[in-house]
Amino acid sequence: MSETTAAEEPAFGELLLSLRRDAGLTQAELAEASGMSVRALSDLERGRARAAQRRSTEALADALGLTGAELTLFLDSARQGRLRGARSTPLTGTVALLPTAVSGLVGRAAELDRLRSAALAAPDTPGGVVVSVVGHPGVGKTALAATAAHELREEFPDGCFSIDLRGMDDQPVTPRAALDLLLRALGVPVQQIPLTVAEQTGLFRSLLAGRRTMILLDNAADETQLRPLLARTTGCLTVITCRRALAGLESGRWIWLTALSRTDAASLVGTIIGADRIRAEPEAAAELAELCGNLPLAVRIAGNRLASRPHWTISHLVSLLRDEGTRLAALSAGDLRVRSAFEMSHRRLTGEARLVFRRLALIPGPDFGVEIAAVATGLPDAQVRLYIDELVDANLLQTSAEDGRYSYHDLIRLFASERLAAEEEPGEQGDMHCAVVCHLLDSACQAARWFFPEAITVPGGYSSREDAGRWLDREASGWLAAYRTAVAEGEWRRVIDVAEAMHWYSDVRQRQYPWDEVFELGVAAARELVDRHAEAKLLNFVGWARYMCLLDAESALARHEEALALAREIGNRAEETWALAYLGAVLMRLGRAQEALEHIRPAAAASVEMGFWSAHWSIRAGLGQVLRALGKAEEALAVHRQILAEMELHRGDTNPGTYLTFRAGIFRHIGADLALTGDWPAAAGAHHTARTLAAESGDLTGAADSALAEGKAWRGAGDYPLAIEGLRVALREFTEPFTRWERAQTLAELAAVLELSGDHAAARDHRHDALVLCGQIGNEAAERLAAELGVPPG
Repeated sequence: MSETTAAEEPAFGELLLSLRRDAGLTQAELAEASGMSVRALSDLERGRARAAQRRSTEALADALGLTGAELTLFLDSARQGRLRGARSTPLTGTVALLPTAVSGLVGRAAELDRLRSAALAAPDTPGGVVVSVVGHPGVGKTALAATAAHELREEFPDGCFSIDLRGMDDQPVTPRAALDLLLRALGVPVQQIPLTVAEQTGLFRSLLAGRRTMILLDNAADETQLRPLLARTTGCLTVITCRRALAGLESGRWIWLTALSRTDAASLVGTIIGADRIRAEPEAAAELAELCGNLPLAVRIAGNRLASRPHWTISHLVSLLRDEGTRLAALSAGDLRVRSAFEMSHRRLTGEARLVFRRLALIPGPDFGVEIAAVATGLPDAQVRLYIDELVDANLLQTSAEDGRYSYHDLIRLFASERLAAEEEPGEQGDMHCAVVCHLLDSACQAARWFFPEAITVPGGYSSREDAGRWLDREASGWLAAYRTAVAEGEWRRVIDVAEAMHWYSDVRQRQYPWDEVFELGVAAARELVDRHAEAKLLNFVGWARYMCLLDAESALARHEEALALAREIGNRAEETWALAYLGAVLMRLGRAQEALEHIRPAAAASVEMGFWSAHWSIRAGLGQVLRALGKAEEALAVHRQILAEMELHRGDTNPGTYLTFRAGIFRHIGADLALTGDWPAAAGAHHTARTLAAESGDLTGAADSALAEGKAWRGAGDYPLAIEGLRVALREFTEPFTRWERAQTLAELAAVLELSGDHAAARDHRHDALVLCGQIGNEAAERLAAELGVPPG
């Protein structure tokens, strides 16, 4: 090669490119031979880096086979490049002082406070503070971090830097590239940046030592990408945003972002379109937020669509979003699309996790466990659990409040359903859907049969009544949703089977579930199949639900009269007996005790033909109640004591849980009978026994009912401390919304006892709370109680 002047000398990168081509090598081949990265070679050849370090230059010369004058020129060119001390290449924009803060950040005050606390702690925390902001796609992680960074920048006088790690790209920013950018942003000349990640990390941390600096690592991919980028120096705050949980980071703090509240989501729309439009359509604004799943990205897109279409009403956009099939498509504005945010996370899943993600959309109801997930996906429990963990880490699934339960965000569920439709054959989808619905309903029927009074054992997957009850409670949202699906699909026989199976289970979960709906749908199914015997039975169940669960005696009366007429028409003796018994109970609650007696006496007589546990004892117990309502306390007491004795004779014909529950019920009746005779201490004792038996059987609501009755009895006996103790036990169990009426009664009774014991202030507070509940309940019984509470006891 001929000599040239310094001005004429080719740049090192140009020389390197020429020599590589002369040698017939690709960048990849030269990189492998020299031990350098393709990225580093590319930077040199394009002039982004002026020259390589000495040892790298020598490695390149060896790989190129340079000797003599070529070797001398090559080494000298590299040396001259280093000596020129050229300025760093201008930053590309990946590293900036800070991203733009979001105007009108709504609903994140608590999270901003936590970031502010982290910033204030950084100067006194060895190794600095690391905060990971994680959550669903579109939940507003970057918006929160950027806003916090702007608000806190005065706490970091030595600089605030941000880098987009592009964690959702097919090729996220490598730790080496990220450190190169950060070091250049910190003023390190290109030629002084080390070649290895370990050396870069060491230099990065040494430069930050003694400084108060904030580093925002936005859109991180995973822990491997992040670890070399953590400053780990006192005084530094590192804020990470990531869709993954980052559970593998060795230290740090986490902020888990969730969707906004409905109020905050509606307020966010208001910041975009103006408060006047929100005030004009407040209900539509609330529904808009709900249809967006209160997800900030979706809410902002919806707001932007409205802002760019000033003549649209909020109601019009709501009408477009109500269709689940087109909702994701409608949530787009310009280049902002909710679906795109989900797609980025979806692309980074393993193939098996994608399969699990889409097939879980087959599960009805808001949440699910591994058992039903295995049915939906066709995978073993252990395997599906691994992929669920991957989905949780990717924030495409969220864990529920109960351990082992999972759920989608509403919009992510729609995205999963889209993927299911796109990637599974229709026939396969139908088979999987049927498998899920059938499994839930068959399992529910099997579990509910454990609650039949004379069921000592039930074949199948449950070991006991308690085990079956736990499954029914845990999977309630699923089997109820599957039940409604069966109705929608016209699976009438399955609907009837479920409704009939649930009757005795409903007796111990009276307020928790919509039994009126369950049994009404059963009636409709029976009519579709013209199954009049099932119709009569389910009409009785509806009547029971109306007065026991909804406290609607008039409506219950109509249903039982309908059941009675139908049972007599078709000659169904059992349902005729039940209808008469139920009518007696309802008429008694309506204050028509004599009519009640006329119905329940023949029912009690006919019940001798029926099973003891399944009918005879409870119908006769109802006869005792009616006698008590007529003031015939001794007759009622005799009936109930006789039943108690017979229970011992039939104890072996039922399971222990049923025995305890029913025995508790009889002691509750005996306590009420004794109270009517004026024997208050004995009444309190009977109610205490009922309370103990109910608690032992796991019937906490029944135990609370007995505690309320026991408290009333002790008040009658004049023992106020014992009365207060029992009533407070009841109050702890009667929580809204399922036992609102019982809670109101307990508060009223407690107010009366506290008044008598001289604690007037506490009595006043409890009376006020009872009145509020009565106003919320709004039926005749609540209105009567409210009237009694209006004037303090004299």
